[in-house]
Amino acid sequence: MAPRLRREKYQLVGSHSAVKKCNWLHQSLVRGRVCYKQRFYGIQSHRCLQMTPSVYYCTLRCLFCWRVQPEDLGLRFEVDEVTFPKPDDPTYIVEESIKAQRRILTGYKSHREIDPKKYEEALNPSHAAISLTGEPTLYPLLGDLIGEFHRRNMTTFLVTNGTNPKALSQLNHEPSQLYISLHSPTEEVFARVCRPQIGDAWGKVLESLGLLKSFSCPTVIRLTLARNLNMVRVEDYAKLIVKAESTYVEVKSYMYVGFSRRRLTYEHMPTHDEIRSFSEKLSELTGYKIVDEARDSRIVLLSRIGKPIRIGKG
Repeated sequence: MAPRLRREKYQLVGSHSAVKKCNWLHQSLVRGRVCYKQRFYGIQSHRCLQMTPSVYYCTLRCLFCWRVQPEDLGLRFEVDEVTFPKPDDPTYIVEESIKAQRRILTGYKSHREIDPKKYEEALNPSHAAISLTGEPTLYPLLGDLIGEFHRRNMTTFLVTNGTNPKALSQLNHEPSQLYISLHSPTEEVFARVCRPQIGDAWGKVLESLGLLKSFSCPTVIRLTLARNLNMVRVEDYAKLIVKAESTYVEVKSYMYVGFSRRRLTYEHMPTHDEIRSFSEKLSELTGYKIVDEARDSRIVLLSRIGKPIRIGKG
């Protein structure tokens, strides 16, 4: 799988981590356009490092996932193989991830349309999105990894699919913001759409949602919705959100990109207006207020507390 990941322009780090350039980093440097995370939370797109400490392993095989999955390559990883017998040191991962980001940026130095000051800032990332691919909570030293990023004055977003609540409950360092990706409103839809690779995965997602109130950092429930797939039963989504009491809810469209095109069709991708309509129904049912949206990313932000907290400096 490693050779294919390299062809897909992943920068492999150590034995189980990776970095990859986000399209919004490129857009920010070359065209001055920024990611919704900068619009919503102040995270500077050109200084955002997109990485994972678990590039090879995930507990789900979501149909709408744009990432390469083992089955896409004719491979199979059993869940019993999801182990880190010798996990890489967190300091090593952070150092090598920053080096990987700088390798990614090398070709931009001579680009005539890039502000030199902005390029120099990009070489020193200020934020780590721990989300790229795989399930990051499978890395057993995740809390120490977050702490190491923070030691370097970087903020962190941790994105998990919620199937490893034990790891969340044992984090010794909280991220700057915690995301749980809620892909389905019910267990039946979850089994069909997310194709769990472990037992009682839905029960574990519910347990993780129940942990959100124990975190002092802002928390987010993210819905990635695909038409005629999991964009259903808004009332059931609302019940889960109300019970979890996350700080925010992000309602985002599935995008017909990457390896998801082998599993779904263009017709599965909702329009922004459809996402907005779904969000308005969620708002009515939950009491969360729509506070922002980004049409180019087809995403709407709902909040329980009003305007979002500005975590970054963008």
